Amino acid sequence: MSNASVAVPTRGSLLWVVVLASIGAFITSLDVVVVSTALPSLRDHFGASLSDLEWTINGYNLAFACAMLTCAALGDRLGKRTVYVVGLLLFTASSVWCAVSGNAETLIAARVVQGLGAAAVLPLSLSLVSDAFPTEKRGAAIGIWGGITGLGVAAGPVLGGVIIQGLDWQWVFWINVPVGLLTAALCLVKVPDNKGTRAPLDLVGLALAAAGLFALTWAPVRAPSIGWGSTEVVATLTAGVVLLVCFVGWEVRSKAPMLPMSYFRHRGFSTSNGVAFALAFSLIGSLFLVAQMFQIGLGHDPLQAGLRMMVWNAMPMLVAPIAGGLSDRLGNKPFLLAGMLLQGVGLGWLGLVAKADVGYGTLIGPLIVSGVGISMVFPTMANAVVGSVPLEQSGLASGTNNTVREVGGVFGVAVMAAVFAAHGSYRSAGDFMEGFRYAELVAGGVAVIGALIAAAAPGRARVDLEAAPVAVLGS
Repeated sequence: MSNASVAVPTRGSLLWVVVLASIGAFITSLDVVVVSTALPSLRDHFGASLSDLEWTINGYNLAFACAMLTCAALGDRLGKRTVYVVGLLLFTASSVWCAVSGNAETLIAARVVQGLGAAAVLPLSLSLVSDAFPTEKRGAAIGIWGGITGLGVAAGPVLGGVIIQGLDWQWVFWINVPVGLLTAALCLVKVPDNKGTRAPLDLVGLALAAAGLFALTWAPVRAPSIGWGSTEVVATLTAGVVLLVCFVGWEVRSKAPMLPMSYFRHRGFSTSNGVAFALAFSLIGSLFLVAQMFQIGLGHDPLQAGLRMMVWNAMPMLVAPIAGGLSDRLGNKPFLLAGMLLQGVGLGWLGLVAKADVGYGTLIGPLIVSGVGISMVFPTMANAVVGSVPLEQSGLASGTNNTVREVGGVFGVAVMAAVFAAHGSYRSAGDFMEGFRYAELVAGGVAVIGALIAAAAPGRARVDLEAAPVAVLGS
């Protein structure tokens, strides 16, 4: 039996749990997109180099990817609400630091700390929701969580355009402060905490995982600047793989592993993480290029580009709650499979029709198809992951899934940027669109691979494991 003491919220508090957990996921998702729209203003204000601008994004992403497993493990042991609130406060404080930064170097340091805060917020926000609801209602709750989180991605380009054109870049960070403080305060009052497990922290496992993930994400971040064949990139990739192999070996032998390898014997857990990598690779890589396509390829300003992207990235608000609710009755597999296929078709279609003089009407179809696909996968993937492990370890399961997604996104941006550079350039709209075409075709292909992985997922909803020991996962 589990040693965890789980506090189950009353019926009247369930809405508070969903809303307050979703707000944390919302602001961390929003921040990634909004800051990207502020890069030209940061360049002008600080006289920042291209490398400085890259590290404004990459510093956040590296800290985010490397710390999620650690934060999730701490949440499962120290209390999920406790670590979630600490993450919110760290994210909020570092947002203030970002806003008052006097140079690019200080801003980059603040962004690293902001990424550490987000690493606690995002996985534990999902875990708080999944813990609060019984299995038969969990999909619908996660669907609502996914819709609110998706709103952050959808609103990001529009809000960023409004802020940059109407205020100043500092407000990209100031907007986090009142939201973060209010959410943290309400969480302490409205969200019950669980006391976590009594298992000791696996410090060796934490160190191996963090070092391996850092190396594995550092390599693609550096590759666009120094080349994929450079000694640094090859050596770092190799070190990352070796460290993660050592991590797996240690976890198999550990009496109190940070991440029980038996989880991966559950098809729902392993296939959902494979889908997560493919989804993030194709989605984040495409987001990086689509925003530029509307501005550089088609000549729109940031606000116009953000509004035109909403037919794509606003879909999670509309579709994710529906998909999450239906998955409670139909299982996760149909939505994972159909969603990844739609994602692949939409992105491939986008690549085929993209050209310098393409009209917006031609782009609406593929953007909607891809957006619907994303929206079907996002909540059901999360539901499948947290539903594959005992309740008290849902934070770790969520952290693993988010880490896989973050690594997939880093590789997606790097690989698609390399494909773009091989076939296009920024010299003209026509050159840009040529590189964009090939990159989107690659993204569509990776999404189809994700659909093949989804086809191996369990065909029906699992038996509830809330009170089951970990050992049953391999049976």
